[in-house]
Amino acid sequence: MSKIYQARMSRRESIKRLSAMTAVVMVGGVPVACDTVEPEAPQATGAPPAGHWPGIEPEPITGPGYGTDPIVSAPTVPWSLTLNETQKDQVAVLSDLICPADERGPSATAVGVPDVIDEWVSAPYAGQQRDREQIVNGLQWLNDEAQLRFGSDFVDLTAEQHTAIVDDIAYRSQYEIAEFERPARFFSRFRRLVFGAYFSSPEGIQDIGYVGNVPIAGDYPGPTDEAMEHIRQVAAELGLPPITEYVNQQ
Repeated sequence: MSKIYQARMSRRESIKRLSAMTAVVMVGGVPVACDTVEPEAPQATGAPPAGHWPGIEPEPITGPGYGTDPIVSAPTVPWSLTLNETQKDQVAVLSDLICPADERGPSATAVGVPDVIDEWVSAPYAGQQRDREQIVNGLQWLNDEAQLRFGSDFVDLTAEQHTAIVDDIAYRSQYEIAEFERPARFFSRFRRLVFGAYFSSPEGIQDIGYVGNVPIAGDYPGPTDEAMEHIRQVAAELGLPPITEYVNQQ
């Protein structure tokens, strides 16, 4: 099997994207931020879980973090990467299934999503290490499932075969199906990582229409009426005094 994915960015670039991935991003009203809140655990029933799950327990990452400035202050990258070439290829295939190229922008792999996900699951922080275990096990589950169903590794399947497997784990309702509960939770988390990595890229930022860090010509126009109404509602819900609008005096 030939290598599918070639790295798109340097380690310094992928580390820079980590902090951006924790910002709250809304796409069509759906949050796609990659917060590090501990993921919801599978339901414990007292019986052995149905289906197959690898149960891989990666060695803890104990290296240093990157400090307050991951781009300037670190002369070298602070930790080793987790994913091997086969796993990176799996991430590439699955990322492009989730976020393919369309008329609005390039595919996930075109903006380096696999590099960023590898960096994310390699970081020595508690949230990322939880993701590391879930992602490594989920990728192995995909390979095992591909072998069981089609006698081939996941990356070597046809598009129709990829879809057949992913359709069984792509929805939260599948948490209720014992054999797919853990794979479905993996896919849910992986999808958030894909979107977080994508929308922290320059192309993704352009896609959602973010215009921050752009100077405003002339006087600051102030918040829109919709923004002010939202602020008033939040203030009222929090029991804060009514917001007074100030008008600049000439």
